[in-house]
Amino acid sequence: MTKDKTLSRQMAEFAVGLKYEDLPDNVVTEVKRYLYDSIGCAYGGYHTRDVRAIRDIYVDMGGKPETTVLVFGDKLPAVSTSLINSLMIRALDFNDIYWKEDPSHPSDIIPAALSVGERQNCSMKDVIVAIVLAYEFEQRLCEFAIPGVRERKWHHATLTQFVSPIVAGKLLGLTVEQMTNAIGINGCHNHTIGCPTAGRLTMMKNTVDPMAVQSGVFAALMAQKGYTGTEAVIEGKEGLKDVFGPDWDDHKLVGGLGEKFKILECSMKAFPTEALTHTHLSALLKVVTEHDIKPEQIEQVTVTTIARACDILFDPHKYRPDSRETADHSLPYCLAAAIVDRQITTQTFSDEKLKDPRIWQVIDKIKGEASEEFEKMFPARQPSRVRVKTTDGAEHEAYLEYPKGDPREPMTLEDLEAKFNGLSAGLLSEMQQQELKEKIFASEMYSCRDLMQATVVAK
Repeated sequence: MTKDKTLSRQMAEFAVGLKYEDLPDNVVTEVKRYLYDSIGCAYGGYHTRDVRAIRDIYVDMGGKPETTVLVFGDKLPAVSTSLINSLMIRALDFNDIYWKEDPSHPSDIIPAALSVGERQNCSMKDVIVAIVLAYEFEQRLCEFAIPGVRERKWHHATLTQFVSPIVAGKLLGLTVEQMTNAIGINGCHNHTIGCPTAGRLTMMKNTVDPMAVQSGVFAALMAQKGYTGTEAVIEGKEGLKDVFGPDWDDHKLVGGLGEKFKILECSMKAFPTEALTHTHLSALLKVVTEHDIKPEQIEQVTVTTIARACDILFDPHKYRPDSRETADHSLPYCLAAAIVDRQITTQTFSDEKLKDPRIWQVIDKIKGEASEEFEKMFPARQPSRVRVKTTDGAEHEAYLEYPKGDPREPMTLEDLEAKFNGLSAGLLSEMQQQELKEKIFASEMYSCRDLMQATVVAK
């Protein structure tokens, strides 16, 4: 990599040159773990209103039957399935998380690899390489801006726009020139403002990233046809860095590519909630279960956290969430539900649970306080201190620095299996769950078409 080449060209050169044989065994294993986790999330997303609305639109539109809609089995163009499948993985906010200067969910981009891989009849070995690229560049982009684009009031889908065309382009067999064009094409038109995750949340919270994934697939197809895009889209005049302001670290984007792989640093989710809630939920559940505290015994819960978590999670709208999207980003709601049920599941955010009076009797007793000390520790650590005062005057406290699913406390295969089976229950039998797990963890032996068909639920 040399400084006289644009950043997008350096990214393209690495992507085009990366081969399956370049990947260490632990990286391949980690891809399979995230693929298993993500497909499990898609089974959970199958039931949501937003997924069904988007699927209905694309089924009505129809088109060439190139690729498979996960779980449903519809055959549609790759551009269509890349959006539907990405939304299925994203819909419950239960898929992976990487948070440095910026947050992101790299598995949102896995459907770009699956849709194009199936369209091109690629082997899963090729798809695994493309998924590695998704994680590599999405996570590097999370460290690129200092402070991140989220702190500048833009959504992290703004990062995804630069990665999805790389993933799709890899499986289309684009040249370096074509790949550079694909990045330039998609980078020109997908900057996403921060409002999908601010205030009262809507279905767009989970949809903006899938839209950036879909447009990346289309951009790669455009580049394959000879369409050109702005090469200096990142560092050029009126490019990303120029428009978004100063303070970027180019080395974090393109330095040391191939020396180690970023997927090993990503985290999984043990709860279907916004990532910054996880340490707090773990700490609260520890206090409540160890001391057997009942909802009616709560006098006050005080959560000490970083400033940005207070801003996002204790926003006034979050004390009266009236939608799943707002509730799973509301720390007061999540904590209140955890106090009531001593667990957080996908059913925590059902319409029925949102009307549970026990939650509303507790929620206003939950307060957040920002800590400058904790802010300095983030993102290397995600500290949380939870203090619970009960009606008898007793106080109990727990302190944690990172949640379950963090690379320092990874989800075990047993954890992942329990999560996958819970999400796919009612859609797959126990035997089918086991068969699909085995196929995913031996996926290098199959074609992408084989794997995609294996996810489909028999009608």
